[in-house]
Amino acid sequence: MHAELDPTDLEILRILQKDATLTNKEIAYKLSKSIATVHDRIRKLKEKGYIKRVVAILDRQKIDKSLIAFSQVLLKEHTADTLTEFEREVAKFSEVMECFQMTGAFDFILRIASSDMDSYHLFLRNKLAILPNISTVQSFFVLSETKSDTAYPL
Repeated sequence: MHAELDPTDLEILRILQKDATLTNKEIAYKLSKSIATVHDRIRKLKEKGYIKRVVAILDRQKIDKSLIAFSQVLLKEHTADTLTEFEREVAKFSEVMECFQMTGAFDFILRIASSDMDSYHLFLRNKLAILPNISTVQSFFVLSETKSDTAYPL
């Protein structure tokens, strides 16, 4: 699984997943390594694609995105072109935070962030539902959030 990653690389990834604002100096101190070693390893982890990007995780309540919906989408047709077209169009919508093609009864599941039910309804009616080839959209709304983690176990 981690053939090219040694224990130091894995520990750097664990640390960065929890707090990417740490400096190379702080990480080096935690690992008892030199700053130059940590800098080089992080650069290589980025070059090899282990670190795709570094972001800030915002409090969705404070930015007026308190309604989260998971919407399952079933398409009428399943040709390569129709699947690609759906993915291309849905990726343009700022409300769509994630889009996954799925196995099972539905083709895709979307995680959608909006300010309230009215804004979700406008998104559904004026953006998602008018895409070509949509058969069914079934949405589920988050009532409470027990766990939300961005760090993968390594």
